[in-house]
Amino acid sequence: MELKITFLGTSNAIPTAERNHPAILLSYKNENILIDCGEGTQRQFYKAGIFPTKITRLLITHWHGDHVLGIPGLLQTLAFSNYSKELQIYGPKGTKYFIKNILKSFKFISNLNFKIHEITKQGKFVDEKDFSLYAYKLKHTNTFGYRFEEKAKRKINLAPLKKFGIKPGPILKNLQEGRSIKWQGKVIKADQATKKIAGRSVAFVFDTAYCKEAIKLEKNASIVISEATFRTELEVRASEVGHLTAKQAAQIAKKAKAKKLYLMHISRRYKGKENLLLRDAKKVFKNSYLAQDLMQVKV
Repeated sequence: MELKITFLGTSNAIPTAERNHPAILLSYKNENILIDCGEGTQRQFYKAGIFPTKITRLLITHWHGDHVLGIPGLLQTLAFSNYSKELQIYGPKGTKYFIKNILKSFKFISNLNFKIHEITKQGKFVDEKDFSLYAYKLKHTNTFGYRFEEKAKRKINLAPLKKFGIKPGPILKNLQEGRSIKWQGKVIKADQATKKIAGRSVAFVFDTAYCKEAIKLEKNASIVISEATFRTELEVRASEVGHLTAKQAAQIAKKAKAKKLYLMHISRRYKGKENLLLRDAKKVFKNSYLAQDLMQVKV
């Protein structure tokens, strides 16, 4: 099953002509999960050839303007487009208050159906059949990092099935779902005839200073999408304002034993020189890549 990431915005507080405010879309089966919604995000959807009405969930990392100023327009567009689902909105404590005030700040014409969930503790906050979502508190102003984790699957091992004389058929579905079966008077356990395959995972670390929680969030992740606001010479400044250098982003990914790292939240001071950030990261973690607006990556 395809798991795809679309980078809708990869800039930081001030956008450029090439980089919009932060927003990432994760697409998996019937889910389209939007992580943050900077100003202009809905236009980025159309540039990417994706209808905003595909969204099923919105995860808000924190309430700094560059990460949320696209929410009013997005909600209004969903309302005008006869959005038929119930939009699930997740964010840190205060999210209900902020959404309420967004809707009061202008004449919002809507029959939009949505539900707001405030995350008050770290760990799993969504548990579906095929995936789970996790939140970890990061070192920034009331900020969460998020992790998408596909659940492990079982792959049929044909060798023991031949031994038991079982041929492919509907009975195998029980084994794939982890249930024991009875065959010719014998009980065959799922562990005897299947092998567990770890699911894919994506970690989103948007705004934070260096912290151990980021390492936990990224542990063994298939892909890490991390902020890289500064170069190494501005490490002190990065710490003061709760951000990472590209080198620090790479250090966290390496400690977490992640597979790939994509750098985003790029400061406009590096416009035309973004490869300097990538160079800093690659010195530490070779599987580092520079995210670009409208780039799509399959996991």
